[in-house]
Formats: sequence, C-alpha cells, structure tokens
Amino acid sequence: MNATTARAAIQLENIIFATDFSPAAAAALPFAGSIARQFGANLFAVHARTPENYALPATEVWPIYNEQLEKETASLKTELQENYSSIPAEIITVEGGVITVIEAIAKEKNADLIVLGTNGRRGIGKFFLGSVAEEVLRKASCPVLTVGPQVNAGNSRDSVFRKILFATDFAEGAPSVATYAAALAGEHQARLSLLHVIDHPKTGDLVQPRELESAALDHLNSLVPRETGLLFDPKAIVVHGDPAEKILEVAEKEGADLILLGVRKAKGYLRATHLPAAVAHQVISRAACPVLTVRS
Repeated sequence: MNATTARAAIQLENIIFATDFSPAAAAALPFAGSIARQFGANLFAVHARTPENYALPATEVWPIYNEQLEKETASLKTELQENYSSIPAEIITVEGGVITVIEAIAKEKNADLIVLGTNGRRGIGKFFLGSVAEEVLRKASCPVLTVGPQVNAGNSRDSVFRKILFATDFAEGAPSVATYAAALAGEHQARLSLLHVIDHPKTGDLVQPRELESAALDHLNSLVPRETGLLFDPKAIVVHGDPAEKILEVAEKEGADLILLGVRKAKGYLRATHLPAAVAHQVISRAACPVLTVRS
C-alpha cells in the first residue's frame, strides 16, 4: 500500500462515545472530543437505559432516576457546548441493553470508532457497567479506543498521538493492522514503534534466542515498508518476557501515548494478537495511555 492509500485508510466521520455518566466515562470524553475535532467527525454520546432499571419500584425510584438522568444529560450537553462547540455532537439515550444499544447506534451511524472508559476492576472484566466494555471489544466491527484508569485525561486536550506503539505476535491479520497503525501514524505525524515479544522459551526449543530475534526484527520491518511516506521511519523492537508486562514496559520506555493491538474473535471471547487472551485485558487496565484495538 502506498502512502496515499495508507493515509486514506484513516477516515473517521462518525465516532460513538459510550457513556454511563461515570467518572470512567468522563475520563474518556476528552479523547473522543479531541479526536472528533481533529478529524472533523460527528460525535454521538450514547447512553443506554438498561433493562435492569425496569425492576425498580416505579412510584419511588423511577422519578429520582429520571431526574438524575436529566441532570447528567444536561451536564454532558453543557460540556459538549463549552469544550467541543466546533464538533457536530448529539446525545442519544435509548432504552435497552447496553450492548444492543451500542451495536444498533454504531450500525445506524456507520461508526468508524467507539470510545469508552474503564475503571479497570478485575482486568476489564468489571468496567463500564460490568462486562459491557469487554463485550464491545469482542463484538465491535470498528476500532475501539479504551481509556483505562491509569490514563491521565489531561493528556488528551489535543489528543494528537505523537508516539504510537503497535504490539503484534505476527498472527494472521497482523499486516492489515500494521497498515492501519502506519496510516494513523501518518495522520498524526507520529513516531511508530513496532513491538514483538518473544515469550519465555519452552523446554525443548531448538531455535536460539538470537535467531528468533533476528527473524522477528525482519518480520517487523516487513510489516511497514519504508516507502510509506511516514515522517519518521518505524522503529522495530524485539524483547523477551511476559507479553503484557513487556508491552507496558516498552510503552513507558518509548513514551507511547497510544498502544495499538490487533484483536480477533476466538471461541466467543476477545483475543489479542498477542497470546494469551488476557494480554489485552492486562494492557488496557494498566496502561498509562489509551489502547486502540483494531479487528484483524
């Protein structure tokens, strides 16, 4: 793919910001707003009135719930008007299950990106209304930007990603995700680092570590051709150790402000292109920067 084609691959016209009006969601809003501003995209703040609410005693609790919802919606509207007035923004509240609502609105609006926040409890098993975020990551057909509990929202004011780290295990689909990473780096004029973590050696392995490193570096360098027209040549990094730990370690060392992971569906749950599946969960819940997951 040439530079012109690669750049054209990143066209964000419609962004879904999934919110439950929690502090975790509030931390993700600046990223959603800043990205929408940069790309001139429409921003849809989506809130689902979940079925669980139907079990509440209508005469006592519903008026309080509805009043609180009105206050939170008004507050979000004010924030959008004050901080993101240049962005076409809309607040959408729909009754129904969260996953169903997000999927429906994303499909209706032809979403190019979903942004959500997490409080990071139990990896990502308990965040954004329980396991909702994990379901979004697993089912979303478009990229998902997750803002974890360790992310400083103050870094999002311009949300121009200057240093992007793409971690891969060379699974099927890695080249397409690498192309997306390169296009995103080109859009932001960012430095792109490509990381492969060689897991702990297994008993009986015949290939020497240096041979593995050399092969991995060659593979990384082949994922993003030098002629893509990026402002900076991509940097290939190969390290040994636990994948999640090393991704986080390298992200900190390189000063990454975005980690990009390719994901695919495997036996009904989220799986990162870095194995095992828990890697994506650990990285999202512990990263100091947002994590962008792109389906391969």
